[in-house]
Amino acid sequence: MRSKQDGFTLVELIVVIVILGILAATAFPRFVNLTSDARAASAAGLAGGLRSAVTLVQARFQATGNFAATGTPVTMADGTTVAVSTGATGGYPTAAAGGIIVAMRCESASACNGFGVTLDAGGATATFVQNGAPATCSVVYAAATGTVTNNATSANC
Repeated sequence: MRSKQDGFTLVELIVVIVILGILAATAFPRFVNLTSDARAASAAGLAGGLRSAVTLVQARFQATGNFAATGTPVTMADGTTVAVSTGATGGYPTAAAGGIIVAMRCESASACNGFGVTLDAGGATATFVQNGAPATCSVVYAAATGTVTNNATSANC
């Protein structure tokens, strides 16, 4: 006596595989752009850290009241010294190794928390680009005004 075996036919299996393929094809593009989104988010985090470091150094500069002392660095609470601009509107970390690089606690003058750093020759700006990212995916610190510009978006990272 033969027993009847139940199972899926070849047609049913092919239909299921086709449906899974269609689902995968529609879901895949949503995950492809995650790298640029992650780079943009990382740059936004660095920009926030830069703004915080600038504010902290400037607050320490103003608290000491040493506005006229040319070339005097700000000594932070932990004893670290940060080179700053001077004058009544000064106190911004310089765009140099002794300035914003020290304020951010970077590992070197050319590397900072997964970002490459380029200090311009005039000391006006420091440009941070995440390792492996295009140069357009950058965060720029301007020493004269203490402003941080985040150029990193999902489109250019």
